[in-house]
Amino acid sequence: MKVYNLACAHEHHFEGWFVSEDDFLSQQSGGGLGCPICDNAEVRRLPSAPHIGGRASQEQLQPASVTTEPAQTIALSNADHGQLEKQIQATFMKAMRDLVNKSEDVGSSFAEEARKIHYKETPERSIRGQTCADEVSALREEGIDVLALPEMPLLKNTLQ
Repeated sequence: MKVYNLACAHEHHFEGWFVSEDDFLSQQSGGGLGCPICDNAEVRRLPSAPHIGGRASQEQLQPASVTTEPAQTIALSNADHGQLEKQIQATFMKAMRDLVNKSEDVGSSFAEEARKIHYKETPERSIRGQTCADEVSALREEGIDVLALPEMPLLKNTLQ
């Protein structure tokens, strides 16, 4: 089993488990990989350090020579990984539910409402909605703090 640290073009970091290096390469070249956050198929492998377990001798602690071989990571067991994954997912879902419950959905008028709040034309409150990347940049240039989150179609039904 190969466990790789991966990232998509939007810099979302995640982990991938593969039967072999060839399995990873074939999925990567065949478009079989996708970011679990934004579903972007442009996925690359990140550098990772090998895991050093147990008590190491001084010899083991010396810097390793540079090699062209990919580093391997010794990861949690499947059972531990599954439990950790469930805890992370539960924490993330709770945070997303809190965000949804504590904000007003203004839909496609997000940029307009954010400006009204910033310029004190309407009462201050937490809002959420949709807008394009250009509008997010324009809002930030005006000094309006916004947090852009990728649309996550898989989570829509579970958050409401």
